[in-house]
Amino acid sequence: MQTEPRFVQDYLLALLARASHAASAGFHAQLKARGVAVPVWRVLATLDGAGEGVTVGELAQTCLMQQPTMSKLLDRMAAERLVERRRQGRSMRILLTPVGAALAAELVAEARAHEAALLTRHAGAAPALKALLREIAG
Repeated sequence: MQTEPRFVQDYLLALLARASHAASAGFHAQLKARGVAVPVWRVLATLDGAGEGVTVGELAQTCLMQQPTMSKLLDRMAAERLVERRRQGRSMRILLTPVGAALAAELVAEARAHEAALLTRHAGAAPALKALLREIAG
């Protein structure tokens, strides 16, 4: 007798969260082995290639954090010489330092390799899935 799955087992938001957790677990383990926290990785990845930097608000939004929490994280990252704050007109921009840029480049390369391995297992669906997720994310 086939029973219908429980709501949460087929609920889109729960599926997205579980898929994200499963897909990122291996890379998060790599980060942990290097002593890099996931929020630090998200900041480094966001700033990688962002020539003139990014505002704290933009970082918080992209990294899925509250702005006060992001500010505290940036304080720690600045103390570790990974990022610097630079005033540009009336706004404060966050930029990678040379040390932060080097670490970001290494981690982005590792993330690309992790993503490529994941997408290889789902090659046929990957382009459509990424397009759908970009659309959902807005």
